[in-house]
Amino acid sequence: MNAAEILALYDREQRIEIEYPGTIKHTTPHVVRFTRPAPGMNFIQYHRLDGADIDAVIAEQVAYFSPLDQPFTWKVFAHDGPPALAGRLVAAGFAPDGDPGVVMVLDLAAPPADLPPAAPPGVEIRRITRREQLGDVIAIMEEVWGGDFAWITQRLGDHLEIPGYLSVYAAYVDGAPACASWIYFSPGSQFASLWGGSTIERFRRRGLYTALLARRVREATERGYRFLLIDASAMSQPIVAGHGFRELTVQVDYEWQGKAKG
Repeated sequence: MNAAEILALYDREQRIEIEYPGTIKHTTPHVVRFTRPAPGMNFIQYHRLDGADIDAVIAEQVAYFSPLDQPFTWKVFAHDGPPALAGRLVAAGFAPDGDPGVVMVLDLAAPPADLPPAAPPGVEIRRITRREQLGDVIAIMEEVWGGDFAWITQRLGDHLEIPGYLSVYAAYVDGAPACASWIYFSPGSQFASLWGGSTIERFRRRGLYTALLARRVREATERGYRFLLIDASAMSQPIVAGHGFRELTVQVDYEWQGKAKG
């Protein structure tokens, strides 16, 4: 399967046909959008636009989301059209939310042979299977990134209760939580997606990230998925690229600024 075919499959399975537990999906003639009750996860995942209807469709989405009084974003990908969309979103009151994310893909038809078969010496990898075990994951994420990751208890906890949907892993060094990551398995899709992948600074350069990557690659392969996706950060991009992941597209989230974040 060539790059253009993978990208078309990605759009169809991960942006148009995908469903998210606990969200409401609306497919209109112009967009695919999702809403979630407070604290919210509201976004436009896909759009079909031409140059003539950009402003009208933007106004339509603002009118839909604004009464919810929650943050919402419009996801724009490098291969999307029309080219004027990003500028029109900014003119309408949106702003880029963080740096662009590089969406990378690994074809599991030829999985990397260089991933380690076991954890490094002195490292224990545990699979997190219950909501009450997520405290270590939260602690890792908050130490690495700062901020409040308490939402993990509800969101990942709820998703752990859905059979086969989510696998969460943590790596421990001498019993101390050091690295956390998870993988989602989209039902009816050929794609699984990697998330988290965060290592506390004092435990870096010990192969923990790669060990958790290897564990998730093996699980996805064993379960018959064809592709792995990751929205790679600047830190993770060279690591996964070294194991065969290739750039698929670039994503920028444009967040609506007309309502206070909540």
